[in-house]
Amino acid sequence: MTYDPTIYRGAAAHYRHGRPTYSPQLEAVLAADLGLDGSGRLLDGGCGPGILTVRLAQLFEEAVGLDPDAAMLAEGRRAARERGIANIRWVQALAEDLPGAAPGPFRLVTFGQSFHWTDELRVAEAVYSMLEPGGTLVLVVHTVEGRSVPPSPGPPPIPHAEITALVEKYLGPDRRAGRGTAAVRSHRFEDLLRRTRFGVSRSIFAPGAPDLLRSSESVLSGYFSMSWSAPHLFGDRVDRFAGEVRELLVSRSPDGIFWDWPGDTEIILAGKPAPDGSAS
Repeated sequence: MTYDPTIYRGAAAHYRHGRPTYSPQLEAVLAADLGLDGSGRLLDGGCGPGILTVRLAQLFEEAVGLDPDAAMLAEGRRAARERGIANIRWVQALAEDLPGAAPGPFRLVTFGQSFHWTDELRVAEAVYSMLEPGGTLVLVVHTVEGRSVPPSPGPPPIPHAEITALVEKYLGPDRRAGRGTAAVRSHRFEDLLRRTRFGVSRSIFAPGAPDLLRSSESVLSGYFSMSWSAPHLFGDRVDRFAGEVRELLVSRSPDGIFWDWPGDTEIILAGKPAPDGSAS
C-alpha cells in the first residue's frame, strides 16, 4: 500500500491524550510471559506518539520507536522527556522501510493497533529476519468481542453511537482516511501470520481497566485521534463539529465525566525459534 502522510494530520496530540489506555497490567503480563529482564532491544513499529514505546522501554536496554509521522514522533519524545526515559531512539520511517530504517537484532517487535496499516506479509517477514533467535513479534489491540464487560463504576458510558452519527453528519457515511477511505480489515492477524515464517501464533489477554474515567475533552480528542475523524477532514467546520460534540456530552453528563471500557488488551504473540527449537 502507498503511505498517505495526511492520514493523521492534526491528530498527534489528540492521539496521546484521547486514546483509551491499554491494560495497566500489560508490562507485567509481557514480562512474565516472555521473561523480559531489562536486556535486549525493543522496536515499536507504527509507534505513533509512543504510547507503547514509553511504557515498555523500561523492560529493555534500548527501545526504538518507528513511525512515518513527524508530529507523532514529536509527541513521543515529549512523553519520554516528561517521564525521564532516556533509552528510546525515535526514527521517522515506514515499517516497509525495515530492516534498513532500524537494523536488528531485536528481542521484541511490537505494533500497537498499527499493524493493519502496513503491507502485513512483507513487514512480518522483515520482522522475522530482524528478531534475534527466540525473539517475538507482538501485536497489541483492544478486544471487546467475547470479553466480559464490567459494570460501570457510576458515570455514564461514552455515547459512541451518537458521536459517530455526528461524524457522519459532517463527513458522510464512508469512513475517510487521509485522501481516501479507511480500509476495513476482514482477516484475522493469526491467519495472516500463519502464511509467514512465524507460522502459528497465540493470544493472551491482559485485563482492561474496569474503572477508566474520561473527561469530555478526552472523549473529543479520542475522536480527533482517529484516521476517519481527524481534525483536517472537517476543514473550516472543525470548530462547529467540536461544539456539537461538547453539547452532546454535556447533555449526557453535566459534570463531564464518562466511563470507558475499550475492552481487554489482547496480545498476539508470534515467535522466532531459539537455537534449541523452542518458540515464544
